[in-house]
Amino acid sequence: MSDAELTVDVTGPVATVVIHNPARRNAMTAAMWRQLPELLDRLEPDPDVRALVLTGAGDAAFCAGADLGDLAELLDAGDASIAVTAEERLASFAKPTVAAIRGACVGGGAQLAVACDLRIAADDARFGVPPARLGLVYPAPTTRRLARLVGPSAAKHLLFTAELIDAERALRIGLVDEVLPADRLTARVDELTATIAQRSPLSVAAAKEIVDDRAGPARIAWWHRKVVTTGEAREGVAAVAERRTPRFAWRAPTGG
Repeated sequence: MSDAELTVDVTGPVATVVIHNPARRNAMTAAMWRQLPELLDRLEPDPDVRALVLTGAGDAAFCAGADLGDLAELLDAGDASIAVTAEERLASFAKPTVAAIRGACVGGGAQLAVACDLRIAADDARFGVPPARLGLVYPAPTTRRLARLVGPSAAKHLLFTAELIDAERALRIGLVDEVLPADRLTARVDELTATIAQRSPLSVAAAKEIVDDRAGPARIAWWHRKVVTTGEAREGVAAVAERRTPRFAWRAPTGG
């Protein structure tokens, strides 16, 4: 394993992507930002992958942001958009994504966490959005995504002050969905993703598109037709009546 890279483990229906850069508290290097979309492109069409977890290696940090050495070079080269490209690809991943957060979740780390569908945090997690401390302008798609999640006032507080907030405050403002003791984080994420993996992939994929406002009227009509033509609803209703686990068979076609 390289000192700085993203690693992937697929266990059953869940793919886990690990941010691994221990010398820099799992900061994202330029190579890692470029690696993430490629990795997601490989995982998305896999019919056996029902959910994706993003986490940091070790216990000290989810991700401490962009590697500052690389960031300076990228700014000079006018190529800082690679982080936004990675964020947008993560946000558009067709299957549910969960950020499992311990320790520092700052800057680029917060950017990645916010791009996930759900965020489960240990009680030792700390969150910050530091561009005002660095003289940077946070990317517009990132700023808007943060504001949609926590509301304009909370987003402005994070952006204006660049202060770190603890997990409990992150929970109060809606930045994370759950907070629990660090020694229970992995078990809870495993439980959550196992539950999601048992649900109808068609229902989950449609819900994600609609909640994220990426489905226009024609696409929504397409989803409703699929309920009938795939038999997913018939199987779900039959499973409830027969008191058994449903055997949902629908798989998302590659490319949507």
